[in-house]
Amino acid sequence: MSGTVSPFARPYDISRPDFREQTAEERYGVPENFLEIEVRDPQFHEIGRDKYVDYEIICTTNIPAFKHKESVVRRRFSDFEWFRDALERESTRVNLPHLPPKVYFSNRFSDEVIEQRRQGLERFLQSVAGHPLLQTGSKILGPFIQDPHFNKDQY
Repeated sequence: MSGTVSPFARPYDISRPDFREQTAEERYGVPENFLEIEVRDPQFHEIGRDKYVDYEIICTTNIPAFKHKESVVRRRFSDFEWFRDALERESTRVNLPHLPPKVYFSNRFSDEVIEQRRQGLERFLQSVAGHPLLQTGSKILGPFIQDPHFNKDQY
C-alpha cells in the first residue's frame, strides 16, 4: 500500500533539520491575533413612555483594525438594527448573520427574552467583528463596537 498515509503519522516531520518542538509560550501564550467580544449586563430603562433594554459590549483585541485594545460601550437593540443595515449597505460582498428576532408583545422585557436576545446579539457581533473583510473594509465596525460616543448620524 504505497502512497497511503498512516493514521498514526505525525503532521510534521521530526527528522527535518529545521524541526523544533513548540515552546510552552508558543502553545499556550496569547495568540498572534485575538478578538474577544462579550455582550452582557442588560439594563432596563424607562423614560416616560419609552422603554428599552441596552447591553454592555466588551471588546478585547490586539487586531490593528481596532483603535483600542480594550473597550466597553452600551448599545440598545435598535442600534444593532441600524448597524446591521449600515453594514449591509457598506459591505455588499459579505453575507451578514441575522439579528435575533424583534419581540412585539408584552413579554419582551421578560428575563428569558432578554437573555435570548443577549446571546443572539453576542453571536452576531462575534461573527461580524471576526470577519476579515469587515475588519479591514468597514468604517463603522470599530466605532460601533468601541466608541462610547458613537453617533449613527455621522455615518
